[in-house]
Amino acid sequence: MKILISNDDGYRARGIVALAGELSKMGDVTIVAPERNRSGASNSLTLDNPIRATRIEGGYFVDGTPTDCVHLALTGLLVEEPDVVVAGVNAGANLGDDVIYSGTVAAAMEGRFLGLPALAISLVLDGARNYTAAARVARILLSDIADSPIPSDTILNVNIPDIPFDDLEGIEVTRLGHRHKAEGVVRTKDPRGRTIFWVGPAGPEQDAGPGTDFFAVAQRRVSVTPMQVDLTRHAALDATAQWAAGLQLR
Repeated sequence: MKILISNDDGYRARGIVALAGELSKMGDVTIVAPERNRSGASNSLTLDNPIRATRIEGGYFVDGTPTDCVHLALTGLLVEEPDVVVAGVNAGANLGDDVIYSGTVAAAMEGRFLGLPALAISLVLDGARNYTAAARVARILLSDIADSPIPSDTILNVNIPDIPFDDLEGIEVTRLGHRHKAEGVVRTKDPRGRTIFWVGPAGPEQDAGPGTDFFAVAQRRVSVTPMQVDLTRHAALDATAQWAAGLQLR
């Protein structure tokens, strides 16, 4: 198996190092990851500047976003196309609404856009930083996917509690939960007295009951959420069509 690994924390991050070491036990691993932390980059693609890839042991680092990394890898950088894209291990949760902003999920999504099975792996940090356990979970999931491929329109978003591997209570397939709205921005001053803003923290859990990714992780289980790229709200098509039928363009 040829495995492409990327992330949004940068090519030197502990999570990607642990993931590459673990997945190399089952296949040929190539890293194509950002040169620095690009958390929160979502699906952004660099269009107005050239992108540079620098060779390193085991792959490349790229002066771009996670999406840039996977796009570049699959559309010209790599001589041989990989069989699967794995993004992570992210330093922190990608639960519920987090997936909208996540560079880790975006890297996996770009792999799926370009026709490959893809997983996003995140460690729900709680101080211990059990990256090796999370990487081991990724290898187990990937081993099974090799025998039973996931549907062609599906990305697996995986969140792993920050506990030792032997303490995990199993795997649960979940849906995305939801958070309350984000906290307000933090207003402060720069050294010259000018007002600056820092984006505030994510909102607390709101929809986090049984069946959600939030709940599974709280119960010390690995959360696996199948996600699709199609953002159409199909249930609203008929109602929206009835509303639009009464509109006239003047």
